Amino acid sequence: MRHAILSALAGALCLAGLPLAAQESGLTRMSTSDQGRGWEAVGRLEMGRKSFCTGALIAPDLVLTAAHCLYHMDSGAPVEIDEIEFRAGWREGRAEAYRGVRRAVTHPDYVYKGRDQLDRVALDVALLQLDRPIRTIRVTPFDTAETPGEGAAVGVVSYAQDRAEAPSYESGCEVMERRGGVVMLTCSVDFGSSGAPVFTIGAKGPQVTSVVSAKATMQGRPVALGTELGPVLEVLMAEIARGGGALNPGGTVRFLGGGMNGERREIGARFVKP
Repeated sequence: MRHAILSALAGALCLAGLPLAAQESGLTRMSTSDQGRGWEAVGRLEMGRKSFCTGALIAPDLVLTAAHCLYHMDSGAPVEIDEIEFRAGWREGRAEAYRGVRRAVTHPDYVYKGRDQLDRVALDVALLQLDRPIRTIRVTPFDTAETPGEGAAVGVVSYAQDRAEAPSYESGCEVMERRGGVVMLTCSVDFGSSGAPVFTIGAKGPQVTSVVSAKATMQGRPVALGTELGPVLEVLMAEIARGGGALNPGGTVRFLGGGMNGERREIGARFVKP
């Protein structure tokens, strides 16, 4: 049934690249520490030396991102775990904390088949266990919550192409629709936004309710596609608890802090595209 629903959704969507200007309207670049206060648990994930995604800390040693970020776009091969680095609160060349990744898990039913697979969006979440917990008063992990229904207000904090050196925040978007584990959002995303947390903000503060997987257009309107977090996260937490997933025996990242002196980097978001 899920595949049938997603097939119907694919017929209504055009999963193609969007003009950057159209995607970035309504975004606030958090260039200063004051602007980024409270969002330091969102960070940039360096996926090897050539790409990056966005991730969010949900426990002192656990980061949420998109599962497809763990694969090289050109070859489909997995990114080596010891080449992944989480840079919490990355802004203008500095981070609040740098951590390697000890373990990475995806849903047992998730299979990377390249960038053209819409049906992977419903499972496109990964959980990364860091080599050391981040315990600092400046970085507070986010709580998670169930994805809200149609019409609910949400926000996204992300890094992306041409805004890779500081996070951007968009608060004025909403849930358009939920189908088969996929959430359609009016939020602005671009290459590098893969894995970005989607937030609801209420009495308990920001809570992560979805993870950005893809950008698309629907009837000429730019949209973002995310994953309903609850069902997938429960499985991922169980995988971490039992010691599943890909393991980095050394527990550290091989190029900590390197490769940032003007080196050209491939943007790491692998968005679905027909």
